[in-house]
Amino acid sequence: MMRILHLDENHPILVEQLAVLGFENSVDTQSSKEVVAQDIAQYHGLVIRSRFPIDKPFLQQAKNLKFIARVGSGLENIDVNAAAAMGIAVLAAPEGNSPAVGEHAMGMLLSLLNKLPQGNKEVRAGTWQREANRGEELGGKTIGIIGYGHTGKQFARKLAGFDVTVLCHDILHNVGDAYAKQVPLKKIHDQADVVSIHLPLNKSTQQYVDHVFIGNMKKSFWLINTARGNQVVIEHLVNGIKANKIKGACLDVLDIETAAFDLTIEQSDDWQFLTASNRVILSPHVAGWTTQSHLRLSEVILSKIKQLMDKGHFLS
Repeated sequence: MMRILHLDENHPILVEQLAVLGFENSVDTQSSKEVVAQDIAQYHGLVIRSRFPIDKPFLQQAKNLKFIARVGSGLENIDVNAAAAMGIAVLAAPEGNSPAVGEHAMGMLLSLLNKLPQGNKEVRAGTWQREANRGEELGGKTIGIIGYGHTGKQFARKLAGFDVTVLCHDILHNVGDAYAKQVPLKKIHDQADVVSIHLPLNKSTQQYVDHVFIGNMKKSFWLINTARGNQVVIEHLVNGIKANKIKGACLDVLDIETAAFDLTIEQSDDWQFLTASNRVILSPHVAGWTTQSHLRLSEVILSKIKQLMDKGHFLS
């Protein structure tokens, strides 16, 4: 019998349906990486979110592994090159949570433009300030989406009901569609009022939004990041806000997150600024973390494992 090890809790449908398909499932959400590595050779499949990195030394002990399934979108915590060299299929589920990410980015942007967190806090405290909470309309603005994969496309779809111009930039060619026109990055630098980051994390996208990127923007702009925290240099972001080069920021991810997407608070001046500023909205890496995406992510992974079965992957 093919055995699958689940290292994180996911929607119960995943284990239930894999059992129906004939897999034997083991769930271990507590053991250390070193302990798991000692037993990994007995498993044919590995299901993970972000508990610890799956690197080459770990994979070298996984003598019988046929696939790794990440119940999420990014694959930066898996050595995909080492897995490919060993004939291990690597699966992800960006289709599962991208609608949620698109909605979250939209919600954060509208909240920031209309000063909703500030107004809500003041009214609850008994303060009624209308002029100080005058908002900014999204209509008429140019939105630049950097990274036009699953989440970027979903954000563009959510923008379709607004009177806006949507531009996208991606290293792949011909990914633009009816919702966004693909352009060189310079055009986003020249025209965008809002920049939304939807990039995968790799060496070329780390610290992507830095003082150079900010300096290249012709307009003062609003920034949204629902991708990965270390793609935005927080010190440079804070400096940009203080200099009014950046009008405001929506951050679902932070560069002080751990590899498992937990937060290690650093009481730095930049952190104090972010948490005190009315020009910044923060959320705890939950853009893709909805009730619906919880189910959908497992459904997508289940479907992709079935496809491997249909292709005879487990017979090799």
